[in-house]
Amino acid sequence: MNNRSYLLAIALVCLAIFFPHLSVVEVNIMEARNFITAREMLDYGNWIHTTMNLEPRYEKPPLPTWMTAVSGAVFGMKSLFGLRLPAVLSVVFLVFTFYYLGIQILQDKKQAFIGTLILATSFYIIFSGRNGQWDIFAHAFMLFAIFQLFKAFETDQKAWKNWLLAGLFLGLSFMSKGPVSLFALLLPFLISYGIVYKYKDFAKKITPLVSSLLVFAVVGFTWGAYIYFTDTSSAEFIADKETLAWSNRSVKPFYHYWSFFTQSGAWTYFSFLALLYPFMIKRVENKKLYQFSLFWTLAAVFLLSLIPEKKERYLLPVLIPLAMNTSFYMYYLIRKSRELIKIDIYLANFGFGLIGIIGLIFPFGVYFFFEGQLNPHWVSYFLSSATLFSLGILMFIWLRKKAFEKCFYGMILLLCSIVLFAFPMAELTYDNDQYLSLSEFRNMEGMKDLEIYSTAKSIPRPELIYDLGEPMKRVKTADQLPQSGEFALFVYDTIPQTIQHQFKSEFKAQFDINNLREGKSGHKNLKTMKLYVLEKTE
Repeated sequence: MNNRSYLLAIALVCLAIFFPHLSVVEVNIMEARNFITAREMLDYGNWIHTTMNLEPRYEKPPLPTWMTAVSGAVFGMKSLFGLRLPAVLSVVFLVFTFYYLGIQILQDKKQAFIGTLILATSFYIIFSGRNGQWDIFAHAFMLFAIFQLFKAFETDQKAWKNWLLAGLFLGLSFMSKGPVSLFALLLPFLISYGIVYKYKDFAKKITPLVSSLLVFAVVGFTWGAYIYFTDTSSAEFIADKETLAWSNRSVKPFYHYWSFFTQSGAWTYFSFLALLYPFMIKRVENKKLYQFSLFWTLAAVFLLSLIPEKKERYLLPVLIPLAMNTSFYMYYLIRKSRELIKIDIYLANFGFGLIGIIGLIFPFGVYFFFEGQLNPHWVSYFLSSATLFSLGILMFIWLRKKAFEKCFYGMILLLCSIVLFAFPMAELTYDNDQYLSLSEFRNMEGMKDLEIYSTAKSIPRPELIYDLGEPMKRVKTADQLPQSGEFALFVYDTIPQTIQHQFKSEFKAQFDINNLREGKSGHKNLKTMKLYVLEKTE
């Protein structure tokens, strides 16, 4: 295959993996924060002093939210496709950047292509790329900055263009999620590059480096500095809260991330094998390049492990060098398929065989899991079952012929087929018969013009505010509520006694935006609120 064919194949995989069925999965808490802030940019003009529920929202820089707001203006703030589209475009940008970076580092277009397909079909890359959060924006911009830095490091020239582009995209990354990607993606890259390549003849690159850092500072820090000087009290309060959270929230032990390779999903088995240095070093031709990708991966895991707060989504940047590292073993299997020793044949048969088995049992597993109740998704069921079962059969035929390259592409097709055909069947798990969206509130009798409030005790979850479609004014005391006329009050449990004594109330409805019924592990009580209409007593 030539370069154009590789690019076309990557584009087709991205189209299959990231664009279809973007509205199937419900909005999560991280997305809701982004979407609410974007909506309030459009509704209230809060583009610089960003807000959520009309309260200062400076925890995250606004670049992804600006992009989301623009997309929301085009497609509508109720279109999940439109709201998630900027993240999708960011992950596509990440994938193509990875391909070109792979060519620069690996000096082999085919291996770069293999690594790119592994990256695009890794579990958490898929999840983040289809999700309107900030992480994918920050890491996509950072990877392009790394691409430019690598080119600048590897040339004897001053490479002003590469340095300035690196500074620009470092700033864009910082404007997406602050220093997160600097620490989790760039710093491990710099450590690995220093170990393997030694930063030779770097003294003559100081001038363009300083210029790059100046561009980074202007792009990355201008918004934060403006917010600090124009709303100092809110900025300091939020900064203190975020700093405390990094050390006190979701604290996990140092070794929590040791199973990081499982976040690659279907590639877990091959990713694990590629991490075994004594095993791999005998199988790679360019040991220096393998060491670089391995050190980059492990350095990222180590640095993330130093932070007390740990969440699985923080491992997203690790999957980038991990995909490159995994490509070494996959490329070895493909290139040496006719010369492999028995242990490699056994290992390849086991890994690809597992995927083949998944394809074969998929039609039966899905049918019995849903007990044959597949309405209205019979078309999705038949298409996904036929595709996966056929690929499962082909996988074992190819294994008998030691056609490991076909097995690899078959695995890519299987993962694409799951998203294209099987993903809509996720709706079959939605069984909450008490579901009632807050978007119905204004359609209820007598609710069209009522002001909406919540109490300090019942701070609404972001998902609820997003679903409502407008802010809920949060009050701390009863005298902050309207003293005449009716108004709506949302609470989680009961109306506080201080309010009950001063207002007469009437229960109207309970809104529940959980897709899963109460009692299931995915059901969250905080996504359920009660609506009362209140009026001041005489």
